[in-house]
Amino acid sequence: MTAAAVSLAATHSRMFSESNRRRVYVGSNKPDGILAFDWNPVTAEFTPAGVAAKIANVDWIIYSADRRHLFAASEVDSFNGAPTGEVASYAVETSSLKPLSGQNSAATGTCHIALDHTGRTLVSADYGGGSAASFQVKDGRLSKAAWKEHYTEHGPNTERQEAAHAHFVSYSPDNRFAYINDLGGDCIHIYGLDAASAQLKAAGKYRAQAGSGPRTLHFHPNGTTAYSMNELNSTVDVLKWNKADGSLTFVSRIKLLPEVSPALSTGCDTVITRDGRNVYFANRGDDFIYAFTADPGTGMLTPIARTPSGGKTPRNFVLDPTEKWMIVANQDSDQLSVFPRDPKTGEVAKEWKSYPCPAPMCILF
Repeated sequence: MTAAAVSLAATHSRMFSESNRRRVYVGSNKPDGILAFDWNPVTAEFTPAGVAAKIANVDWIIYSADRRHLFAASEVDSFNGAPTGEVASYAVETSSLKPLSGQNSAATGTCHIALDHTGRTLVSADYGGGSAASFQVKDGRLSKAAWKEHYTEHGPNTERQEAAHAHFVSYSPDNRFAYINDLGGDCIHIYGLDAASAQLKAAGKYRAQAGSGPRTLHFHPNGTTAYSMNELNSTVDVLKWNKADGSLTFVSRIKLLPEVSPALSTGCDTVITRDGRNVYFANRGDDFIYAFTADPGTGMLTPIARTPSGGKTPRNFVLDPTEKWMIVANQDSDQLSVFPRDPKTGEVAKEWKSYPCPAPMCILF
């Protein structure tokens, strides 16, 4: 190849690389709140793009289905003069986020939000206050809370379950039910959902193992399996979702830790590939990602391997849109760690590169 041809090829490679860049937002548990990065899937590089929105202590961010709006959960102790967190919404513009609305959550410690499948209802969960609230969504704007619930149950772990701790919101595959994980009460609250009015009606509970602390709930693409991450004993409950009444039935339990662990370890988050053939779990303290193959029909799991998280305290992790890269938000080491992933085998490499990011809590592609 001539020097000119080499130069032309390099130029084309750079142009291809640049044209594939996409904006990524990261929720940060710092005063700046929502940070912007540009992601290059060819080189697996993050480039800082500044502060997207100054909203303090952001624990979670999500898009609307059309990606025209972004919603954030702010874990502040006071908002609008009341002792609650904030739930906020933004219009997604070319290079910035434009504030649209901000509402009081039900209590302090607002750590998670989720939109229902129609995009008309948003529900928030408050860890510190042990509560939840729902909001109607119209043109990206949030109403005042349409429904609230304050939980009172607590578990046997006197340090972590002294009170209720709502932690995560999810919806059934058919959108008829909403689920709120209560880490403090060792249960998942189940509600019938009226998406048009953002009203939730109690429809039962899933009782987890005492002291396990159910933290998150993710539904497998097969439409019948769900995985409940138990924070306090680093296990995962594999559950069957029952369409008729929205109930959850225990099927099996996965242990994330080896028999002996020197660290104070806690289960954290879950990622499922689009085709449902791989499921990944994050664990803190021992700081690893555990890869599994999943039976697409039954959702049953077979372990592949554990991979170090690339830093300290993996709070959230995601796959990029190509599913060739896994990105881990390592909260306590202030970094985003990027791992190659083999889409055919589901294996995650044990080598990674990291990029500085203050207290990353949630990554949004």
